[in-house]
This record gives sequence, structure tokens and C-alpha cells, in this order.
Amino acid sequence: MNQTLQKEIMNYAEWEKKVPQSIRKDSLWKMTAYRLALFIGDLGWYDMRKLLKQRGMVGISDQLYRALGSVGANLAEGYSRGTGKDRARFYEYALGSARESRDWYFKARHVLGEDVFHHRLALLERIIQLLLVMIPQQRGRNLRERPAPYLADLDSLLENVPFPNDDV
Repeated sequence: MNQTLQKEIMNYAEWEKKVPQSIRKDSLWKMTAYRLALFIGDLGWYDMRKLLKQRGMVGISDQLYRALGSVGANLAEGYSRGTGKDRARFYEYALGSARESRDWYFKARHVLGEDVFHHRLALLERIIQLLLVMIPQQRGRNLRERPAPYLADLDSLLENVPFPNDDV
């Protein structure tokens, strides 16, 4: 990876400082799942660039980046809805996109490398965990699935961010 690009985002705290004030002052910014979705969306940009250098990965790169973008976009749209039922519907779309992103990362792991793959997987698992709590709260009833235990340490995920290298 171009060292200049990698230096743009070294960890969550540095990334957060670069998020425009107009986004950070919106009440949506208080939602942890949304902040994490924006963060992994930015990380996904670097991952997409790495994938595009490998023949045969163009489709996966496109699908991955679209799915990552959909997580935050659906959280933003759902947050703006007037009823819990409407919010829950968009949060469910975000959940589907987070799981889809996880699937695309699995398929791209051989190109991105194990460190990047496991980091992104753990970050997506944290987003999924948050959504599995938020959706029933908005719906006023439980989901049909049991919550999965996600053991990743969020502080470590946000501080120690691996990037794909340029070697293909």
C-alpha cells in the first residue's frame, strides 16, 4: 500500500479526527454501530484498492465495497425514521449488509491476508452484535435468533488496524 495513503488512517482515534464536523455533530454520530460502520467503510476503501490489483477480484471488490457502504447508509436512513418498526426494518438491512460484507471478506482473505481478514471480521462481528441488540429494542420484540457471543476486544480492533500490503 502507498505509505501516504496508509498514514491517512492509522487507527480509529486518528480516523475520527478526520471525520467532518458536519457528520460528528449530527445526533446519529452517537450511535456506536454507525461510527464503526463508517470506519470499516473507510478501511474497505484500502482493501478494495488491494483487491483491484489482483485479476479476478474485481467483482468481489465491488460487492465488498457496496456491502460495506450499505451498512452505514441503512443505519443512517433507519435512524431518521419516525417509528421503531421503520427503524428496525432499516437496521435489519444493515445487519444483512454486515453479514454480506463478512462473507465477501472471507472470499477475499487470500489476497488481503490473514491479519486484515481477521481484523475486519472482528469489527463486523461487533457491528452485528450491536445490531442484534438494537433491532429488538426498536421492534419491541425479540429476534428469531439467539445472540452469538462475540469476543473481540473493540479497543484493540480500533487501535491496531492492519492494512493490506502491496505485494500481490
